[in-house]
Amino acid sequence: MVTAQPASLDQFDLDILEFVQRNNQTPHREIANAINLSVPSVARRLQRLRASGVIAADKSVLKPEAVGAHVTLIVQVAAESEAVELLDSMKARFKACPQVQQCYYVTGEMDFILIMATRDMEQYTALTRTLFFAEGNVKHFRTFVAMERVKASLDIALAEL
Repeated sequence: MVTAQPASLDQFDLDILEFVQRNNQTPHREIANAINLSVPSVARRLQRLRASGVIAADKSVLKPEAVGAHVTLIVQVAAESEAVELLDSMKARFKACPQVQQCYYVTGEMDFILIMATRDMEQYTALTRTLFFAEGNVKHFRTFVAMERVKASLDIALAEL
């Protein structure tokens, strides 16, 4: 397995990334003034960071309740078989499900951790039938219902790396 090398980032790049992690709508001029760089330099750097894949996506973070996703679930899934083609099938199934916000293939007792957002428990129950029962290779799964969203972020602590 080939491991991707970390991008060569200087302090200006890291400072720009701190801004766009908090708000990717921050005007280039505001970033430039804050980090003592010209507006065209900020624009060029952002373009390079996007083209190189350091910035993987520019998205808006939605408030789940405001759009009808009232239930957040953390689901641990154990596979029946660890045959590569069966695991790949599970990965594809979880990736294709719109209610799965995040999916991690992990070590330990469980094989996958899913973070899901659903309208209600009825929708989740219906999803369990297709994701875990009908499609197969699920030994068992364990569901945790979030009582409160204390923190939800994909930000990376750049200053700590």
